[in-house]
Amino acid sequence: MNHRSTHGSLLIVGGTEKNAENADILGRFIELAGGAEAPIAVITAASNIADQVWGHYEQAFRALGARRCVPVHVLARADASLPAVLEAVAGAAGIFIAGGDQKRLLARIGGTPLHDALHAAVQRGACLAGTSAGASALGVHMVTHGQPDFNPAVGAAGMGAGLGFVPHCIIDQHFSQRHRINRLLSLVARNPQLSGIGIDEDTALVVGPGARFAVIGAGAVTIVDASELQSDIVDTAPGTIPLLLGVRLHVIPAGTSFSSAPDAARPVPAPLRTLFQHLLDTDRP
Repeated sequence: MNHRSTHGSLLIVGGTEKNAENADILGRFIELAGGAEAPIAVITAASNIADQVWGHYEQAFRALGARRCVPVHVLARADASLPAVLEAVAGAAGIFIAGGDQKRLLARIGGTPLHDALHAAVQRGACLAGTSAGASALGVHMVTHGQPDFNPAVGAAGMGAGLGFVPHCIIDQHFSQRHRINRLLSLVARNPQLSGIGIDEDTALVVGPGARFAVIGAGAVTIVDASELQSDIVDTAPGTIPLLLGVRLHVIPAGTSFSSAPDAARPVPAPLRTLFQHLLDTDRP
């Protein structure tokens, strides 16, 4: 299955977003979806406590003024083919993938009609958001496991297939709070064609609409760029530390935004241009 979503916006959240107390993130999602009357679907497939997760977000979205929120419970893979599930996503202007376990999320919806429906929704202009596990799953690749080790040892983290909305990137969440820099560095070092994106809690990376992206919330987005990497990682034994030279680290704090539009007040800086092209498809209006 080869997806390439082009038209909608993405809101990639590092988890533990503050709800009605801080409308920066969930409020921006409602805005990108089209406002208070926009139909919103909340997907709980990453969790085994779907009703609790839905209750949490139903309360939060309604407190922020959203009036048309519905749950999309996918408790087993077969549910991702149900007409009611597909209709809810097809009719949504905003789709929010809640957190839990990204491996559970992919096992339940990866490669299903719901997976196709999510890509179709973005292509027609919907806003797709994911928080925590839902954020990690948005990449073509995702972190499947790893520990907050003090060094980027070989084998310290694992990677698997994601939902395919963010090409050439791997996304990690709860980033600074759970000290995940080394597990992301370990994965990017083995896969230097990928840009590593680490998103702090209560922080989000907004991609689109149009040729722009922004960081909002309370923290920062950390980018691990291994495009000029020199390493002996392929010859390094598991559990040991490889030589890593030329890795670049970019930190983008909340409140920062860039655009590639010709008349942009804040154009994309040179160190971020490759990442920017990965985040924004050339067909995106």
